[in-house]
Amino acid sequence: MPHTFDDAALAGILGHMNNDHADDNLLIARAFSPLPDVISSEMVAFDGAEGQWRITTAGGGEEIVAVPWPGGEITERREVRREIVALYDEACSRLGVPPRPHG
Repeated sequence: MPHTFDDAALAGILGHMNNDHADDNLLIARAFSPLPDVISSEMVAFDGAEGQWRITTAGGGEEIVAVPWPGGEITERREVRREIVALYDEACSRLGVPPRPHG
């Protein structure tokens, strides 16, 4: 069973991703969704195994896209950032978008 993060970690990371990295959420969703027409995305959950994004398609459909962490299972809050950055980098590669530097 994957590690479960506490409510503070979930609220902090989800709030940060949705308020400060909305473009990254969309990029990740477009790269990893099986649907070709993703127009919006919001990170809605994560655990030790994966992140989950709610996507909306051009036709108005909604779906949850679960993307496993590239580095495997995690158990610490600080590891979530590393894995999201890795997903972002992979999304850029898949979509042919130059990644921005990570600070």
